[in-house]
Amino acid sequence: MHILVLGGAGMVGRKFIERLAHTGELGGKPIDKVTAQDVVAATAPAACPFIFDAVVSDLANEGEAEGLIASRPELIVHLAAVVSGEAEADFDKGYRINLDGTRHLFEAIRKAGGGYKPRLVFTSSVAVFGAPFHDKIEDEFFTTPLTSYGTQKAICELLLSDYSRRGFFDGVGIRFPTICVRPGSPNKAASGFFSNILREPLNGIDAVLPVSDQVRHWHASPRSAVGFLVHAATMDTAAIGPRRNLTMPGYSCTVAEQIEALRKVAGDNVVARIKRVPDPVIDGIVAGWPRDFDPQRATALGFTAESNFEEIIRIHIEDELGGNFVK
Repeated sequence: MHILVLGGAGMVGRKFIERLAHTGELGGKPIDKVTAQDVVAATAPAACPFIFDAVVSDLANEGEAEGLIASRPELIVHLAAVVSGEAEADFDKGYRINLDGTRHLFEAIRKAGGGYKPRLVFTSSVAVFGAPFHDKIEDEFFTTPLTSYGTQKAICELLLSDYSRRGFFDGVGIRFPTICVRPGSPNKAASGFFSNILREPLNGIDAVLPVSDQVRHWHASPRSAVGFLVHAATMDTAAIGPRRNLTMPGYSCTVAEQIEALRKVAGDNVVARIKRVPDPVIDGIVAGWPRDFDPQRATALGFTAESNFEEIIRIHIEDELGGNFVK
């Protein structure tokens, strides 16, 4: 089995490939090769049991998608994107990468011919929804995004459903919650502070909280994100029907509840490293995001996530900090 991971050098892509290396198979099929594409070189996981090919390229460039699918990978996992804050700040870049790059990929697959019909897992976002919101966003809630990033993802969701309906590929769109706690350095995502206020204090570093303690949001761990990808790649898509895009399960809580979970897990000294510095730009972006969901379709189809925020923090400490943190 050959798997193509677009955005393979990013956090979720790297963790997904590490999972593949650990198991050596996916859905009962042995993995022969993984191609990891990104704008920077992805690194092969330790003790990699399959051929690993790192491709440095820009998916939005003309002809790039055709080259990437020339070897006809059976599974394509599309993680490549400009994140929310950057897409809002740079309109042209957001549409070029998030929409044009995805459209190039879909068209390259359609034109490949010869019966080629891969499973394509597309990572979308809860940013496809916009206010006014219900208390919990159900599966039938309409997509009216209030950011450029959400608009780009919503358009790609429509394309994914249509290309799947026409039989060009077997698509599954998964709307990620905010993935928290993200390891590594802060990125340009407007949602980055949700991780920053936990990750940095656990490492003994002060962190900035730019929004109110009462901001409520929808979260899942990186471990759950990898689980979403694995399940989307191996599930029976006959059960999805024509509505190919699914809101993933997660856990809804306020920033105050995040902080209290951190206090329970790590103590007052760690919490004291969070500094409140309001940012009206970030606050305005976050105000247009949904806060809670009732993802019955995804849950019925077997997708799972954490049931409390303490669990999310403990997973970060276990997976990224070797079980230790700076007290």
